[in-house]
Amino acid sequence: MSAHYGVTLMTLRQALATLTAEGLVVQQPGKGTSVAPPQAGYRLATLRSLAEDLRDQGIEVSTQVLDRSLRRIPAWAATELGEGRALRLERLRIVGGQPAVHQVSWIAEPHGSAIRGGDFESGQLYAALGEIGVVVHSASEVIRPKIMGPASAAVLGRPAETPVFVSERFTYDRSGTAVVADRAVILGSLMEIRAERSVARVDLHWHTPAVTLPPAPLTPPPA
Repeated sequence: MSAHYGVTLMTLRQALATLTAEGLVVQQPGKGTSVAPPQAGYRLATLRSLAEDLRDQGIEVSTQVLDRSLRRIPAWAATELGEGRALRLERLRIVGGQPAVHQVSWIAEPHGSAIRGGDFESGQLYAALGEIGVVVHSASEVIRPKIMGPASAAVLGRPAETPVFVSERFTYDRSGTAVVADRAVILGSLMEIRAERSVARVDLHWHTPAVTLPPAPLTPPPA
């Protein structure tokens, strides 16, 4: 490559180091340098779902619905949804053949009951709300690094106390009323957050690092 492009070895090494830092190539001792696999990016600055963004980038994403039942709203979600019952929609997101995200969404009544029978394995939650006339207008999301608890560990097939990101997101309609409270446990070993900064704005994205992990079971063990 040095001879082909007419540059010194030092210049070539600096260029490869820059491409590696940007996630475009992967350097492996004894194997050389290769083009990195496609990066999965979830745009935190938009109202689109994680699955929508990943599929548009050509990343294989599938969803398993683990629960859809009317239950009492937990305290963390009740801060915006209010007290009472809501539809609890529990899903497992499988990215690139590996369980990556354990997601529990609480949909306020009466919307929850209206969409309870919807197809949430190939369909999207926001689309289902749109079909019953609920217009999603804004959302507030907080992401924190945490240690995974036993419930998510069983679903994701990883040891408890594995490092994870925990996203808590509240979604509002045009009137400013909260319609969805969402908590997602995201494997820190499969996803990372990157920021693209400019003078005018900051765009945040989820990315999958170029790593290979041992396969994990796709079906959670029986309770």
